[in-house]
Amino acid sequence: MPSNSPSTPPVSAPTSTQIPLWRQLQGAASLLMAVRDGQSLTAALEEVDAALRPGVQALGFHTLRWLGRAEALRQQLAKRPPPPEADALLCVALALAWNEQDAPYTPYVLVDQTVEAAKRSEGTRHQASFINGCLRAFLRERDALVAKTDSNPQAIWNHPQWWVDRLRKDHPLHWQAILRANNTRAPLILRVNALKTTQAQYLMALAAVHIEAVPVGTHGVVLAQAQAVPLLPGYADGHFSVQDAAAQLAAPLLLDGLQPSVPGARLRLLDACAAPGGKTAHLLEYAGSADGAGADVLALDIDARRCGRVGQNLARLGLQADIRVGDAARPADWWDGQPLDGILLDAPCTASGIVRRHPDVRWLRRPTDIAQLAAIQAQLLTTLWPLVRPGGRLLYCTCSVFVAEGDAQAQAFLAHHTDARLMPSPGHLRPQSGVGSKVSAGIPDNLTGEHDGFYYALFEKHSA
Repeated sequence: MPSNSPSTPPVSAPTSTQIPLWRQLQGAASLLMAVRDGQSLTAALEEVDAALRPGVQALGFHTLRWLGRAEALRQQLAKRPPPPEADALLCVALALAWNEQDAPYTPYVLVDQTVEAAKRSEGTRHQASFINGCLRAFLRERDALVAKTDSNPQAIWNHPQWWVDRLRKDHPLHWQAILRANNTRAPLILRVNALKTTQAQYLMALAAVHIEAVPVGTHGVVLAQAQAVPLLPGYADGHFSVQDAAAQLAAPLLLDGLQPSVPGARLRLLDACAAPGGKTAHLLEYAGSADGAGADVLALDIDARRCGRVGQNLARLGLQADIRVGDAARPADWWDGQPLDGILLDAPCTASGIVRRHPDVRWLRRPTDIAQLAAIQAQLLTTLWPLVRPGGRLLYCTCSVFVAEGDAQAQAFLAHHTDARLMPSPGHLRPQSGVGSKVSAGIPDNLTGEHDGFYYALFEKHSA
């Protein structure tokens, strides 16, 4: 899952040396149209010119975080939706303007540049006057229009109604906190490579170049401000990876106390859905640190291109794994028949726990996706469990906050596999933004501030 994406820089007003705002607004509108057509934001950004990408990405992320409010306001301003290109540009502008206190641009600049963007595009040229009229009407009646949309849950929470309803059912005491966290910007979090440096040493390296950061978890570092990752100290030497603090729990959960079947041998491990390789790398780092004997890791992924990315990431870190293209649900194609000490199953899921980093997810998912993905998760659990040796472990995790992809899945697995024992596990981790308190048992004491939503269940195999 895409859980180790870096954070997005905040939207800021352009200087005279930057690309004109109207061009960035055009790009953000194109991103919104792509998402509305079912394309992921990551894929859509790859098609944006490199020089435009940082500004367009920042505007696109901001728009998707506040799209519910923007769409509700557009409905107040124009009962009949304009053509898709004009609607997208208007919603981008409304997402940027609706909250006067947090608006990154002055009203004059935003209206002027949005209208300029409309005039300079073939698809919106004839809608420029309409867009200008809507935005000026909004600025005149901002407070009244925003108040009218306050009765719309999708405008209040900036999530689809079905998503809000599902969270209220799954997390009746915490659904509002989850939604609020989803609408914040996630910080840039690094995982220090324990084979090359320590958390304390790396914090000192950052301080030496005047980059403010704080520790999180055992090997994590949270940067106060997002930075260009390749320019950070030690990047080329493999001193760190980008990985959320919640995702950094996987390797310790699976490996702590796990011994190979033959004393002194290396652990035999499978990372069943490995791309982009963050957890694969952590397994290798963790197994080889603290005088560990190390591990032989099979990193499996169904996508050949993504397997190439796993190899690139491991090479930068100075690590090696057996990387194979294969379907985890078809072990006959890739398993050598020798029982495994441990399996990490980071299963395909809705990604509902990482909305801070991927704000398009909430608008791309459909209610039926949950059951479809849960069926895939159940199949993978049932298929991979026989590969684990007696005394071995399987760690099931998803970057989801939906119960169907977490506790419900784990309990169904236990009901059908009498040789499985649930070990102490964090269970559901709710996304946290800013300093908070522990939300689940089994979480390190210093993992209390910033992390995404995740689910973990650790199973150990014993005689039935």
